[in-house]
Amino acid sequence: MALTQVILVDERDQTVGTMEKLQAHREGALHRAVTVYLFNPAGQLLLQQRAREKYHCGGLWSNTCCSHPMPAEESAAAARRRLFEEMGLRVELTPVFQLYYRLPLPDGLIEHEFGHVFFGITTRMPAPDPAEAMAWRWQALPSVVAQLAREPDSFTPWFTLTMARIPEYHAAFMRARKTG
Repeated sequence: MALTQVILVDERDQTVGTMEKLQAHREGALHRAVTVYLFNPAGQLLLQQRAREKYHCGGLWSNTCCSHPMPAEESAAAARRRLFEEMGLRVELTPVFQLYYRLPLPDGLIEHEFGHVFFGITTRMPAPDPAEAMAWRWQALPSVVAQLAREPDSFTPWFTLTMARIPEYHAAFMRARKTG
């Protein structure tokens, strides 16, 4: 089986090469990532609990889906592909914002990513791949924020970082969907 490659980028998200995914996380090499936040029509967020067997952050709660584009794959296509692979959902996704971060992970790994964040709305129930997600739930954003404050160690580091920006973007996204 071939090793998964990630796209190495500079601070402006310009491609500079590729590297094996685990090596990029060991070395802290800056690479492109995608993050998906799905909501239901009531505005609740679909959270996933990562499978315990994941090579990092297993058992922690996180956003609906996150991953990396493959070499030559556009970020939006990667987000759609991984949403289906992880959660069994095909949903129209909207690019919402981008962010750059460098976060230490357990076991000495580093998430050094230029992330592309996508939102979507669905009424469908997920059918997660058990190798990716061991549980899921819909949760209102104020409840997520409160739980993050009480139990930050039960969430992935990148979710904790990006969640600070989600309520503002979520409100505008939901308004646009109602008026559009």
